[in-house]
Amino acid sequence: MGKVKTEAALKRQRILITGRVQGVGCRPFVYRLAASLGLTGRVFNDTTGVTIEVQGSTEKIESFTECLRTGRGPVNLPAMLKIATCRSTAIDSVPEERKFAIGASDAEGPAVSQVTPDTATCTDCLREMNERNDFRYRYPFINCTNCGPRYSIVRTIPYDRPNTTMASFEMCPACRTQYTETGDRRFHAQPVACPACGPAVQLTDNTGRTLESDCHKAIAQTAEMLRQGRIVAIKGVGGFHLAVDAFNDDAVKRLRERKQRDHKPFAMMARSIDIVRRYVQVDETAETLLTSPQSPIVLLDRNTDADAGRAIAPSVAQGTATLGFMLCYAPLHYLMFAEEAIEVLVMTSANISDEPLICNNQQALARLGSVADAFLNHNRDIYRQVDDSVVHIIDGRAAMLRRSRGYVPTPILMNEPCSVDVFAAGADLKNTFCFVKGNQLILSEHIGDLADAMVYRHYIDSVKHLQGLFEVAPTVVACDLHPGYLSTQYARSLGAERVIAVQHHWAHIASVLAEYDYPDRVIGIVADGTGFGTDEAIWGCECLIASLAGFERIGRLMYYPLPGGDKAAKEPIRPVSGLLKMLSGNNSWLRQYADILQRLEPDQTRLALIAQQLEKNINTVNTSSLGRLFDAAACLAGLGNYNHFEAQLPTALESIADRSVKERYTSVIKPDSNGTLLLDVRNMLIELIEDLRMGAPAAVVSAKFHNCLAYAMLNFALQARQKHQLSTVALSGGVFCNRYLANLLITMLKENDFSVLFKQRIPANDGGIALGQAAIAAKAVQSGRV
Repeated sequence: MGKVKTEAALKRQRILITGRVQGVGCRPFVYRLAASLGLTGRVFNDTTGVTIEVQGSTEKIESFTECLRTGRGPVNLPAMLKIATCRSTAIDSVPEERKFAIGASDAEGPAVSQVTPDTATCTDCLREMNERNDFRYRYPFINCTNCGPRYSIVRTIPYDRPNTTMASFEMCPACRTQYTETGDRRFHAQPVACPACGPAVQLTDNTGRTLESDCHKAIAQTAEMLRQGRIVAIKGVGGFHLAVDAFNDDAVKRLRERKQRDHKPFAMMARSIDIVRRYVQVDETAETLLTSPQSPIVLLDRNTDADAGRAIAPSVAQGTATLGFMLCYAPLHYLMFAEEAIEVLVMTSANISDEPLICNNQQALARLGSVADAFLNHNRDIYRQVDDSVVHIIDGRAAMLRRSRGYVPTPILMNEPCSVDVFAAGADLKNTFCFVKGNQLILSEHIGDLADAMVYRHYIDSVKHLQGLFEVAPTVVACDLHPGYLSTQYARSLGAERVIAVQHHWAHIASVLAEYDYPDRVIGIVADGTGFGTDEAIWGCECLIASLAGFERIGRLMYYPLPGGDKAAKEPIRPVSGLLKMLSGNNSWLRQYADILQRLEPDQTRLALIAQQLEKNINTVNTSSLGRLFDAAACLAGLGNYNHFEAQLPTALESIADRSVKERYTSVIKPDSNGTLLLDVRNMLIELIEDLRMGAPAAVVSAKFHNCLAYAMLNFALQARQKHQLSTVALSGGVFCNRYLANLLITMLKENDFSVLFKQRIPANDGGIALGQAAIAAKAVQSGRV
């Protein structure tokens, strides 16, 4: 840079940037930007983000900070870099220096820096991986500052190689040269490696005996096994997948039997976007999602084109109108799909039934030896197992169903920081948990259903891991109002200074407000299967006036009796029975609807027992659950009499709905004696049953049922607006994972001049509960109520 100016002519500033700034090429970017402007100084990672000290003329320092804030300047911003804040302070002392340098990381201080999610392989790395003369030719762990593993390998922050599972791999001279070369794309890329110094793959049988240790031969042999219809466990970025040929129905059935997953649809991975288009409808939004750095599973409508080519095996996904596809996101995937005749594979989480995802080599052999015929594994340890994320498209935009790889642990940011750390325990189904640290709401990856003992242990371990990673010390704990939830019991066992029990449906709406950072009251419409109410009934279709500070329940589905407790979520004859009893008003329902009941439940002894439960009020609760009403409607329509997985029957009901039908069943909303708006569905049920008795197609019944509910929810909003002068509606709850209902209701609300808040980054189901709990607790702290 030549001789420096005199000290009197120079200025020096310290700049602290926060956000997604570690593991994304931020320091090399800052280095190049400073060099291009002729500035000296240094840049280093610390526990809050990235600290920069720049020295030069006032004009050049201003240009430098403007480039940071706007992303426009002489050096391109790294693709994964997301700067949340950029704060500058003047430094009085101006040392004599001649260059800009990348300094050693500072690990002192509280850890508040964001951790970058794992990211799909970039096009530059793919190009190099396929160049014969490149020393990483066909190397399955190629990466750079723009792509590769991050969250799944980091042990602690700041994000430096010694703090990751790559610490045991010492860089060879070639990798070290790229790592230290300022103009190289791998300048300070922490997981950088090559065949000479990095991780390697091997193929073993299901006893652990090595079948092939040569990388290329192992991949080729794996492909041959898959072509033969065998099941192979493949270790990826966040854990193992169980892979099988998606065109081989016998192989898929065998996988279902061994994995003990008889009905739930499998996700698939395809070689290219063009192959995906053969089987599902891919619009611009879908293509953007499939090819994004996050590379989630995307649920898309099936094609009806008979010329799609080879047919996907029927056993991959039955009873749904959608298929779930993702594209390759790790180098190993690309190498596998480059093999002959590998076009579409089932790639499902490697576990038994709904147990936690397996990421450890030895554990995989022990747990999956009876499931997989072979294992394609590697020796780069996965410190944090992370499932594939799942999204679908609602109102023309991505909407999260399962938030994990590619998105976690990116925080949701609040305008106002919280003065104490908070832990939110989440719900028992589709559990996630959340920490509040400063202005960050740090939501965990998908954990699962806590009723499974292994999932519950994984939950506790995950809480401790994330707490350690971000050095969180919660003094306030938030949990669900339900005293029987395992998550609630765990939260209360922590001995925090204050425990805040949050009603389930309020937490649902709060999660919407947190995602949008919305500060005011809204009309909240929540529809799901179950949530413990303040009156100890089981809520499930609610209209609230809500903010982060409180809520008022102004409307609900009328209560009906639900016999059987948790069995009712599996056995739709139970909500059917409760609804029919409500219709008759007495015990004549068994005779009045005998024709319907005999078709639905041939076992009359079992039906008599359910009737006794209802008559004597044994293990029977009052509920406003819309989820159970969906179960009942699907059962009445003849779509099945058992939910083998959550929402199986409602999903089938949605998939058959005739979109051309505009008629709807009758619903009535009227206030009760306390002024609460009640959605009366008795006329709807009478009309639905009459349609079925008259032989109406199930597709028509489904459409009229959906249309009726959308219209009823619109009326909730209209009456709430008239009384409370609010025009913003927030929607949440697992029922709104139903795209037909969600799209129809959003359209109707917008046509009636409502602003609609519908979650995109956070699941509408219980995977977002923890975020809502955390936001409510943070608001209580910020307002001095805790």
